Amino acid sequence: MDIDAWLWWLIGAAVLGIALVITAMPELGMLAVGAVAAAVVSGILGGGAVLQVVVFAVVSTALIAVVRPIAKRQRAQRPQHATGVDALKGRQAVVLERVDGSGGRIKLAGEVWSARALDSGRAFEVGEEVDVVEIEGATAIVM
Repeated sequence: MDIDAWLWWLIGAAVLGIALVITAMPELGMLAVGAVAAAVVSGILGGGAVLQVVVFAVVSTALIAVVRPIAKRQRAQRPQHATGVDALKGRQAVVLERVDGSGGRIKLAGEVWSARALDSGRAFEVGEEVDVVEIEGATAIVM
């Protein structure tokens, strides 16, 4: 049983696609597209083996040369979102129990936090809004 060249290219493309999913390496997807292009040259256009390999190499290389820099630029421009306690810095909170240099309680992002005033000589009364400037362990430092 003889398998046509276009079918081998499609099998190669499928293997590269599976490897892409497993490894999350986008370059493998670009190689898979090159293999599909070679399968088209073989099956539909009837191109010889040399032309198939050339099309595979040109399409794969072109995709890698064009798409990788664009993806890299997009990744670098993506804003980094603060998570965890870093996301709480700069937020406003409401004082639940008087907050001074030695302690107190605030409501921050829907949760009750222990808090301490940044300026130890300053006190914040119940109901006042404060800004969170730092998180130290489970204590919010406010001003």
